[in-house]
Amino acid sequence: MTPVHFSFTSAFILGLMGLAFHRTHLLSALLCLEGMMLSLFIALALWALQLESTGFSSAPMLLLAFSACEASAGLALLVATARTHGTDRLQNLNLLQC
Repeated sequence: MTPVHFSFTSAFILGLMGLAFHRTHLLSALLCLEGMMLSLFIALALWALQLESTGFSSAPMLLLAFSACEASAGLALLVATARTHGTDRLQNLNLLQC
């Protein structure tokens, strides 16, 4: 495994572990998801460069566009949660209440 592959693989695994084990605030969960998406973007871009295919080169930009949409939806949920509940702590959120 090359150092480049090790770096984005470890970045993805660190984001996944942060999402799984450090679930106190909604903002920290969103940042872990964003880190995972950025490591996937780097992996997909490097894979497109290694294949030297021009048809596959648009896939990382498509993933980056979806990542931006995911981040904006997450921030909108964060603002709505902070306005209604007063905090972004995930333990205080009860999805069964209206």
